[in-house]
Formats: sequence, C-alpha cells, structure tokens
Amino acid sequence: MNAIEKFIHILQLEATEPLPYGPYHIFCLLAIVALSVWLCVCFRDADEKIVNRIMLIVWIIMVTGEVYKQIVYSMDVNADVAEWSYQWYAFPYQFCSTPIYVLPFAIFFKGKVRDFAVAYMMSFSLFAGLAVMVYPVDIFIGMIGINLQTALHHGLQVVLGIYLAVHKRRELSLRHYARAIPVFAITASVALILNLVVYHSFVAIGGEIPTFNMFFISPYYECTLPLVGLIYDVAPYPVFLLVYLIGFSIAGLAIYYAVFGIYKLVLRAMQAKNNKNEEKQDI
Repeated sequence: MNAIEKFIHILQLEATEPLPYGPYHIFCLLAIVALSVWLCVCFRDADEKIVNRIMLIVWIIMVTGEVYKQIVYSMDVNADVAEWSYQWYAFPYQFCSTPIYVLPFAIFFKGKVRDFAVAYMMSFSLFAGLAVMVYPVDIFIGMIGINLQTALHHGLQVVLGIYLAVHKRRELSLRHYARAIPVFAITASVALILNLVVYHSFVAIGGEIPTFNMFFISPYYECTLPLVGLIYDVAPYPVFLLVYLIGFSIAGLAIYYAVFGIYKLVLRAMQAKNNKNEEKQDI
C-alpha cells in the first residue's frame, strides 16, 4: 500500500457495531435535541446572511462526510494489499442524500428557487433524517468513521429542518409546503432515471449487474423500506411507485406541521409563564 492507501486504511478503523438505542445512539439523539434547541433559541430571528452561513456549514459537513464515505467504501485491504472496487449500492443519491444537492439552491439562489429548496429541507429532508435516527436499522456498522458520518449527516438533516421551520414559522402553511413537492418529484424522478440507466448500462455491456437501488424505487430490486416494502411485494410496480410517492408526500406534510405544532405549544407555555410572572409582580 502507498501512503494514501495506508491513510485511508486508518480511516477504516473498526469497532463494535453500535446498537439501536444503545449508548452511542442515545448520545446522538441528545446531541440533536441540544443543537436544535440552541439554534432555535439563539438564531430563530437571524437575518438571511446568518441563515445562509448555517446552511453552508451543514452542507460542507455533509459533502465532506459523503466524500469520505465513498473513498473508504471503495477500498478493501487483503494481505496488506489495497484493492479498489466501487460499491454501486453506496452511490450518493439516496433519499437521505438529497440535501447535498438541494441545499446549494437554498444557499446560493434567491426568490422562488430558494423558497422551494428551503421548504423541501423543512419537510422531506427533515422526515428522511428523523426516519433514520428514530428507526436506525442497518445504518450503524463496525466502522467508526462511517458511524460518525451517518450520525452527522442524518442528525444535521433533523437539526437544520427544525431550525428552518422555526425561522420560517410565520410563513408555514399548506401553500408553503406545496413548494416542496416539485423538489421531491424532481429528486425522485432523477433516482428512477438513474436506476434504469445504470441497470441497463450493465446489461448492455454484459458485466455483472451491481445492486443499485436509489430511493429504493428500482423496478429491478426489492424495496426493503418499512411499510412501502410490503406494497412492493404484493402490488404491481406502478402501484408501488404511486403509493411510495404519495406516502412520502403525506409523511413530509405531517412532519412539517408537527414541528410547527410543537413550536406553538412551546410558545404558548412561555407566554403563560410570562403572564404568571407579570401577575405576581402586580400583586
């Protein structure tokens, strides 16, 4: 192995695989809550420049983590010899990966483009992050760096989604949420096109067909996601795809309003506490 390969091998350090709701997972959840509260309390009324900086920092961390993931997944070591082979199943375009591609439109654009991207981050991206962090099946492995990358990526999705919802609290409405749907439609369409192109490209060249199932909506591979995976097993593919798209849209809407509802409850509790304090002072 050369120096670069030795360094990459160091980045593949192994440890015991963390268990769902074990110490590491609980620590990650507590960190998400703490960071979300801090951002929402300290920066809920920040100007757009500050919000852009927050989004840019999150984006840089996500991109850096994804580059690391692609590199360490592509190299294996056997008898001190580095073997390089790209793992197509780890291609960076799953549902949870979309913030990497959507965030630049929120950071570097203005007007409707920015609004659509921000709405997506507050709904679909937040839903994706929450789904993984609450139900962490198969996301933790025996590699320290990947476990850190996974927690950072999905955790920051949750933190940023909650923060943006609080920052945009005066704009939250069904009409505002509707802006996120075209973004989801575009990202899902790209995933489907990639699934078709990659599969048929390998068929055409006669090589071994890799597992490539972006968004888990490929017609050629089983969907292993909870609930919608059951539809894949019993219904025709077009029905499964329709249920998937509608189901995720409803889930995004539910998360969108759940965050807003929680914020309203907290706000009312704070107002009630302030009113009591004022009454005591009057007495």
